[in-house]
Amino acid sequence: MRIGELARRTGVRVETIRWYEKAGLLEEPGRNASNYREYDKASLARLTFIKRGRDLGFSLDQVSQLMNLTRSPGEDCAKVDAIAVQHLAAIDRKIADLTALRRELTGLVQSCAGGSIGDCDILRALSPEGT
Repeated sequence: MRIGELARRTGVRVETIRWYEKAGLLEEPGRNASNYREYDKASLARLTFIKRGRDLGFSLDQVSQLMNLTRSPGEDCAKVDAIAVQHLAAIDRKIADLTALRRELTGLVQSCAGGSIGDCDILRALSPEGT
């Protein structure tokens, strides 16, 4: 299949597919007699793996590590688990950070008593002098 078909079937943009090839995540395909790139089922499976990993928030480095681990199906999956646990910890940190941000912004919004812009607690908190 050509790159446009691969993009359509995976939901990955053509430019992203080319970038994955340059980054070494996806093998550059052979070309047909008309010099068009021809992708096979293995490319489709690999790109689907990459996309699913990215959809789950794994970094490109983590996706690459996970793909490399698929080449050793008989090994213990402890390495895979370690990558997933590390990623989960990062997600938990982000959730904690977002929860703190939400709490702070909620407090600012609740402190707003209306009135004029010059008396706005939200804008005062954002100003260089702070509150």
